[in-house]
Amino acid sequence: MPAQQKKVIFCIAGVLSFACALGIAAAVGTQLWIKGTILCKTGALLVNATGPELKKFIGEIQYGLFYGERVRQCGLGGRPFRFSFFPDLLKIIPASIHVSVILFCTVLIVFALVGTGFFMYNAFGNPYETLHGPVGLYLWSFISCSCSCLIMILFSSEVKIHHLSEKIANYKEGSFIFKTHDEQFQDSFWIILVCSLVHFLNVLLIRLAGFEFPFSKSKKSEATTTGAADLMY
Repeated sequence: MPAQQKKVIFCIAGVLSFACALGIAAAVGTQLWIKGTILCKTGALLVNATGPELKKFIGEIQYGLFYGERVRQCGLGGRPFRFSFFPDLLKIIPASIHVSVILFCTVLIVFALVGTGFFMYNAFGNPYETLHGPVGLYLWSFISCSCSCLIMILFSSEVKIHHLSEKIANYKEGSFIFKTHDEQFQDSFWIILVCSLVHFLNVLLIRLAGFEFPFSKSKKSEATTTGAADLMY
């Protein structure tokens, strides 16, 4: 492939990687990860609410990685609350998973920025066949893609398996019991998915620029070495 086309491809990959870093940084600071509705089960059972009456006992909840808000509905009108994960909710949520999600988001931002720098260096500099060259580009893109997948898996398990919304809704509620009525992943979560696809696309762009995958290259060199040894004998 001509050098000019390689520059264009690496510049595109660098811009995409930088856009991912900015998008993830913005997503981490918002509360647009989960949005749902919470049913006040105790109140609904007390009056045997059904149909339209049940809406009086369904509140809303929305949160991100650091803070969120909910509207408590138990038949007497909505009461808005704001909450913070640190330090208020650490005792009731799966803290290790939640902190891991934040940690992997930070790692993802760092490696996306590192990948951006290396893409631009390969576009305009004189890279060597080391971490500065295609091997490094594959490595940073693979790490970024893996971190994105881990973030989605961990956060999904925290919400769906550990019932994060219910734990937040029942925090300091005493005699009232709340159940998740409905919940959906919001924009910030899907940004992580988009970023994982972008980093996978960057891997394909590196291959399109004419650089083979590191493992396939080593296998070919081993086959060549073996063939040369056979000829000697």
